[in-house]
Formats: sequence, structure tokens, C-alpha cells
Amino acid sequence: MAAMSGAGETMENWPEIEKAASEKRRELVLQGPNIDKKIQEGGLNPKIYSLTLLNYLEISQCPSLLEIHQGIENLTHLQSLILCRNKLSTVPKAVGSLKSLKVLDVSVNELEALPDELSQLGELNTLNVSCNKIRGLPAGLSRCTKLSTINISKNNITHFPEDLYSAHLELLSTIVASENSIEELSGDISNLSALKNLDLSNNKLTDIPFDLADCAKLKEINFKGNKLKDKRLEKMVNGCQTKSILDYLRAGGRGKGKGNQHNESEKESSREKDKKKRTDKRQKHKKDEDEMEEVNRMVVKVLHVSDSATAFTVKVASLVKDVRPYIVCCVVKGMNLKPGNALKRFLVAQMKLHDEMCGKRTLATIATHDLQFLHWPLLYDARPPTLLKIVPLSRKETNAVDLLRQLQFEAEEQRKQKKRQNVSGLHKYLQLLDGKENYPCVVDAQDHIVSFPPITNSEKTKMRKSTAELFVEVTSSTSLQICKDVMDALIVKMAELNKFTFEHKEEVHSDGESDPVAEPAAEPAPSEMTSSELVVQQVRVVDTDGNLKVVYPSKTDLASDATNLTVIR
Repeated sequence: MAAMSGAGETMENWPEIEKAASEKRRELVLQGPNIDKKIQEGGLNPKIYSLTLLNYLEISQCPSLLEIHQGIENLTHLQSLILCRNKLSTVPKAVGSLKSLKVLDVSVNELEALPDELSQLGELNTLNVSCNKIRGLPAGLSRCTKLSTINISKNNITHFPEDLYSAHLELLSTIVASENSIEELSGDISNLSALKNLDLSNNKLTDIPFDLADCAKLKEINFKGNKLKDKRLEKMVNGCQTKSILDYLRAGGRGKGKGNQHNESEKESSREKDKKKRTDKRQKHKKDEDEMEEVNRMVVKVLHVSDSATAFTVKVASLVKDVRPYIVCCVVKGMNLKPGNALKRFLVAQMKLHDEMCGKRTLATIATHDLQFLHWPLLYDARPPTLLKIVPLSRKETNAVDLLRQLQFEAEEQRKQKKRQNVSGLHKYLQLLDGKENYPCVVDAQDHIVSFPPITNSEKTKMRKSTAELFVEVTSSTSLQICKDVMDALIVKMAELNKFTFEHKEEVHSDGESDPVAEPAAEPAPSEMTSSELVVQQVRVVDTDGNLKVVYPSKTDLASDATNLTVIR
């Protein structure tokens, strides 16, 4: 059993913590057998709670970590707290004091309950408590109004708290609650206006409320493994697409019974009124859209794997799951980066997504490449730092160890020169890889490493003004959904930028810059471009046996709220 934190006075100093303190780091990762051995011998070093500048803290894969002690409340700047794959039996109430927390991951532990203080986390975006022994969710989750994703799969939960159905949770788009003991789903689920994905497979449901069909954005549902009273519906959930199931529920299903006809009549009347309001609202929106001129619309066309002569595939190595397990990719064609400041605008937009939606790269990282310099198929791998050799952007070939050492030196020199207390820019993300035996990388068919997330891309595949076809990857150690959300946002932004470039008719190289590797233009000049349409080609991500893990964009992706965006599937 791990020693109590009070034992820290006699324990040896942890170089990982000492380094984070001396360099005033914002991120710290403690992971794996070496850290677990230290915890087993002397407990978690309490000095970790003095690192008040941290905004990302991960302590994972340490079976000897049984509890987190008082002191965690000192880390008031934390935005991501990752405590997965340990043996925690409780989440301390003090977590409720972390007012800046956006991501809480305590999956794969020994938890039986969650503290009510979680409801005090007003900035919480992602909650992952999967693979525990939790019997119920805490009350007050409706106060976490920025919640987007909840994963409570593989627990002992029997029901949802009433306030999980609150209309205040207007950003809640994903609920994963598979493999529990949930017996009932309330019709109030229709209050969740942003709900896109709902997984209640392998529970104890006997009915699915008709109101579920009123969730206007719902794209993916899973009710497999439940013994439903309506046998036709049970057969449908095991074999039909989401749309067919929702249409069936919308029509009222079969076998509603005759015992409460009066109540059913009142409910039906209320549903009809609500349905009419929603119909009127949708018709108004459609009318507004129809009145827009076609030239002001952004068009994204999805090219499916089956429609492509060349299918793009990324294979994922097994070692990646312990380092940075999630990745989605796609190919984008039709982006015009030659005129004026088009390329600069694109790179600035990517940086802004990194800072905001990606939580300054703590949640996810975007990498963009010139497709013509890639050799397929690609491999998403994890390699020892000394063997990970890359030609970083604007640098000579080096290995990961030397690159991180050089970047850290440059960060310190920059800090001293500018007389700042903290480092900035890319250097803040170096410590995300601390404690990892292998580093993630994307490798092409010629064994060239083209990406080293979250640190850098390869100079060989960097974006240029001549780039017409892009390969885009988004990786994360947090969740697959954040990868998809970031990719959705990036493609919408690309469509906006391409439309802006098309409408303003800037001249090629009007910013005074040249592209030394650009070929003579084969496509029309910007003034001759007839459309700003983008084509997004699907990329399949498979495991080492060729089994499909994810394909992007799927039918549920790119479901943007932008009124002037048309997605052709």
C-alpha cells in the first residue's frame, strides 16, 4: 500500500518535481514503473502540490497510487488533471476548488463514488470516469454548464441524476454510459439540445423514450445489449442505422398500451405543440438560408473511401496506446494558399485553435502537411527518443533527445534575455513527454518521420504557398472526440479562409514572399477560380491487423452549426 503523503518529509527528492519547480513548468507528467516504484516505497511526494503554476498534471499507470491527499487544492491553475490507470479509491473533495479545470480523467481506477464538489467545476468540459465501480453520479452536474463530453462506461451506475437532463447543459454533445446497470432513460433527455452521441449499450433498459427523437442534433446512438419490451425496436437497435431508429420513435413506435390513454393524449398534444414550434423554427432558418446568395456559401464535399481511386490509410502501432492513443486524419483538396497572405492566415488560424480549443496543446495537437511529399501508407508509432530521428521545421536532422534538449536550452535563454519568469511558445509543451519511455510519431512508407506530436512536424512535408492538397492529423492523449471536434473546427475555418481568399481576389505572392520550391502554376490564377469549394477525403485509421479504428469524416462528423456551410456527403 502506498504510504501517506506525510511520509514525504523523509523521502528522497524527486528530480521530476524538482525540475518542474526550478523551471517553473506549466505541465508535468508522472507515469509508469519508475514513478510507481517511488510511490510504493514512499508515497506520492507532497512537493507536487507546491507547483502552483501547473495547468496540466498527469499521474498515470501507477498501481501503487491509492489516494490523492490534501494539497491538490493549491493547484488553482490546473486545466487538465489526468489520474488514469491507477488504484485510486476516492477523488478528494478538494478537486472542487480547481475552478479552472476543463478536463478530469480518473478512468481505470477503483472508485465507488464521486464527490458532490465536482458540481463546482464551472469550466469543466470533459469528464472521464470510465472503468471504475461507481454506483451513481453526483448531484448538481447541471451547474457544470460547459460540459461537452461525459464518459461513465463500465461502472455500476443504475440511473442518471435528474439534473443530467437539464437544459442548462446546452453544450453536452457526448454521453458514453455503456456497460452499466441503467434501468431507465427519462424522456427529459430531449432537453439536451446539443446531444450528438449517446451510447447506452449493454445496460438494463426495457424502453427507449419517444422523446429521444426530439434531440435535433443526435447523429449516433447505441442501445445494443438491452432487453427491450418492444421487440421490433430491439431488433432495430441491433441492426439499423440511427436515423431509422429515430424515425420509428418519432412515429410513436408500437404497443404503447391502453392503460393511460388520457395522459398519453395530453403528452401527445404537448409533443405536437413543441414539434410545431420546432418545425416553424426550422422553416424560418431554412428560408433565411435560401435567401443567401450562392457565392456567400461555404461548400465542403466529402469524398468517401469507396469513392476514391486511392484510399489513404494510417496504421496504428500497439505501443501508441500508452503514449498518445488517439488520432484522426483526413486529406483536404482545393485550398488556395498562393494569393497574398492566405498561407499566413491559415497558420495563424491553426495557432489560435491550438491556444483555445486545444487547451494550448494539452488536449490535442494539429499537424498539417503537404500531401505530395508523403509516401503511403503511414504508420502512427511510438519509438524510443534516441531512435526517433526527424528533420524538424527549420532545423537539421536530429533525434528527439537532442531536439528537446536544444529547445529547452533555447527556452531558458529566451526567458533570461526577456527577463521573464516563465517560458512561452512551443517550449511550454516540452514537458508533456516527461516520463514516457517512447515518443509518438507519424512515419511514412520510406520510414521518414513526418510528425512528432505535440512538438513539431518535419521540414520535408511543411506547408508552402504551392501546397494544394493537405494531409491533416489531430492527435490527443485525452479522447477521440476532442480529436474529431478539433478537426471539425479546423475544416470549417479552412472553408471560411478559402472563401475569403476567393472573394478578395488577392494576387499571387502579393505579400512579397516567394516559394522556392513552387512549380509553375498548373491551376487557374486566383481571378479565374470559379469556386472556393473544399474536398475532404476520408482517411482510414486501422490497427496492426487492419481492423478499422476510425474513419474521418464519418457521417456524424462536420455537423457544423454554421448557417452558410453546406456539406455534400
